[in-house]
Amino acid sequence: MSKSQYITLADISEMVREGLDFVVIDAKSGEDLTHTVLAQIVLEQESQNPQMFPTDFMKKIIGLYGEGIQPFVPNMLTKAMDTLLNNQEKLQHQVSTSFEQIEEINRRNLEIFENAMQMFNPFSPAGTNDAGASKDAHIADLEKEIEALKQQLRDK
Repeated sequence: MSKSQYITLADISEMVREGLDFVVIDAKSGEDLTHTVLAQIVLEQESQNPQMFPTDFMKKIIGLYGEGIQPFVPNMLTKAMDTLLNNQEKLQHQVSTSFEQIEEINRRNLEIFENAMQMFNPFSPAGTNDAGASKDAHIADLEKEIEALKQQLRDK
């Protein structure tokens, strides 16, 4: 069942984000304007920050117009976008995992700093000499854990 109505570019943009299938037809001529309208939405989005398409990428796309490879570009770009979207969740997980590891390193660094400051605090309670030795061992353990986390980040 088809539905005919006048809509704005913002409405069309929202329909795309919702995954709705649609066609944009000129009311007077009956011409399919879907591609042109979508290109206009992309152009408007690119005029705002942050931009998705680097200038160099757009120059290369423009350079392909009229070339023998032009008929193959839409299919190739569609497959590349499908691959990106299929791997989007994995990519987001890797990025969030990396941030979590960095946060853990920062937390441990702060803990080491706080422990070091307590060791040199002239107002610390008497009889903490034994605690100083265990704090040194604790700091050494934390430093080893930090190095292990750094190595995990390098391996990714």
